Amino acid sequence: MFSAQRIRLYAWLSLASQILIVVTGGLVRLTGSGLGCPTWPKCTDDSLITVPEMGLHGAIEFGNRLLTFVLIIIALLTFITVMRLGRGNRKGLVWPSLALGLGIVAQALLGGITVLTGLNPWVVGAHFVVSGILIAIAAMLVWRVYKPSESSKSNRTGLSWLVLVVGWISVLVGIVVTGAGPHAGDAKTPRNGLDLEIWQHLHSYPGYLMLALIVLQLWLSRKELAKLSSKITAGLFVASVIQAIIGVAQARLGVPPFLVAAHMLGASVIIALLTFNLVANKSSK
Repeated sequence: MFSAQRIRLYAWLSLASQILIVVTGGLVRLTGSGLGCPTWPKCTDDSLITVPEMGLHGAIEFGNRLLTFVLIIIALLTFITVMRLGRGNRKGLVWPSLALGLGIVAQALLGGITVLTGLNPWVVGAHFVVSGILIAIAAMLVWRVYKPSESSKSNRTGLSWLVLVVGWISVLVGIVVTGAGPHAGDAKTPRNGLDLEIWQHLHSYPGYLMLALIVLQLWLSRKELAKLSSKITAGLFVASVIQAIIGVAQARLGVPPFLVAAHMLGASVIIALLTFNLVANKSSK
């Protein structure tokens, strides 16, 4: 269970589970189940778990809470396995594996605050920010587990930092857009009061800028397309184009729930790829 051969599996499970909980959390909100369990840490005042009276909404919300325990188990397996590695082999792995475990606990507490504040859109947004940070940490863990290296010198490290910053700005503005949109998680939950159409446009600007910077990065690496760093940048480009198409479609179609879920998945994948893109170019020497 804690053998060194399993560390790659646990690293990928960490990344996949962090993305998964974003998607399931989105489904809770999109199905109007945000207050399916109206209190925290119990599901109801009298029960730790959901009860039949809470119906499907209670089952969905409680199911998402249970997923947190899966993440904690994965984090524990990862951290213990890392600590059992030799001192030289665990270099660079300790802090991300530890941060994931601590972050999951912090995320659970923030989830409780989200429920206790009646799904305040700003608290819900903070919930996603923490998830994004944990996705980035998990991506860093995956990279350090594999320790890939390349021989040619890269002149794109600064550009990859710029892509990362602009990408995160797009994500943060997108969180504000979500708070202005129609899917609050519960019929009685107020939105943040901002104009959805205006903020959808504001969200698109850093998104398109990020896409342009990725194209520039690909152009600068056009003679090294076989390198891992270039392949990661190409993957980031494809994911960003798909994300832009989904974003335009959901704006034109009135923000349908299934496209919102796809957009949340896309944002999570892009956060991971932004991290890979940065560390890959930093590792090219």
